[in-house]
Amino acid sequence: MNYYLHTAGLLISAFLFGGMLFFSAGFAAFAFKVLPLAEARQLIRKAFPPFYLFVMVTAAVAAALLFTVDSVSALLMLIIALTTLPNRQFLMPAVNRATDQGERKKFAQLHGLSVLITLAHIVASAVVIVRLMHS
Repeated sequence: MNYYLHTAGLLISAFLFGGMLFFSAGFAAFAFKVLPLAEARQLIRKAFPPFYLFVMVTAAVAAALLFTVDSVSALLMLIIALTTLPNRQFLMPAVNRATDQGERKKFAQLHGLSVLITLAHIVASAVVIVRLMHS
């Protein structure tokens, strides 16, 4: 049973890692490169809530799968899931308000924070993958 939980946890963690990396480094950058700025902003605004939901659900599933396999990995995934909720519910709307109100400094600070959190999530999921590959 642990073999299957381990394998499923590894695959789900890799899915999370790839999804976060693709969205943040690929999709968002691509949207701003190929679309006019106003259209890219609208697309990104519509994409972020489902993206954050993907992160929360995928990390929570990974945490549940890994609970009996590797408690440190399960805890890292749980932290990712839980810290994504305030990103989705509070930080992203604040970033959007700062943009709408032309508050460039506030936007830069809030957007920078959201980027740092996402990078931390990507690193944490990579740590989980490495841990699981070596256990």
